[in-house]
Amino acid sequence: MDWLWAIIVGLVLGLIAKAVIPGKQQIPLWLTIICGMIGSLLGNWAATGLGVEDTKGIDWIRHLLQLIGAIVVVAVGDRLWVGMRGNRHRAT
Repeated sequence: MDWLWAIIVGLVLGLIAKAVIPGKQQIPLWLTIICGMIGSLLGNWAATGLGVEDTKGIDWIRHLLQLIGAIVVVAVGDRLWVGMRGNRHRAT
């Protein structure tokens, strides 16, 4: 069941990240989910490093770090996706 939550969190964070990043992102939904999942893991890692991974109540700082991680990973993933897709179209 943990994998299902990881997919759901990845989807939500990935979609929020796409909404926050200016312009139109061209990555597909499956890649948005993966980037959101990776961003969530990076945010959890940063929260652990800062010592705020588990607080009383809602872990707002951890969630903010997860969102920041998702924004960064979605932005980088989009640039890589566009670069790869653009190179493929030029070769054809």
